[in-house]
Amino acid sequence: MFHVVLYQPEIPPNTGNIIRLCANTGSSLQLIHPVAFDLDDKRMRRAGLDYHEYAAVKEHADYESWRKSVAAGRVFACTTKGATRYTDVRFAPGDHLLFGPESRGLPPEVLDSFPGERRIRIPMLPERRSLNLANSVAVILYEAWRQNGFEGGL
Repeated sequence: MFHVVLYQPEIPPNTGNIIRLCANTGSSLQLIHPVAFDLDDKRMRRAGLDYHEYAAVKEHADYESWRKSVAAGRVFACTTKGATRYTDVRFAPGDHLLFGPESRGLPPEVLDSFPGERRIRIPMLPERRSLNLANSVAVILYEAWRQNGFEGGL
């Protein structure tokens, strides 16, 4: 249905939680290397529990190879620097939701490649850094799925 894309993720339990989230929403997870941990990390496996078999996870060597693989699809850069609230977007099946690493977010050269309406944000109070990555993915992914009638869900 949707594609969650993690650009250079750094924290294993976040990725494990996102695997579980993708498994429960029918979404794929795409990881853009370098990844800051071994994908067999026990903290990631514990967070993802036994959901690995239900989630489609694909790895990409770098940002450029990932971009080439989704040339025809819509991509939304999810960032605290976004111009558009995620609730103002009409999501469609097949959309890609791109999230940056926990410590620094998406780099300027990546963000600059997206028009303002494709840089989306979750509203927060001023002077706050950001939400946890897994929480941010959950908020935006569930909104996208909700807009599409929770297709395939119970």
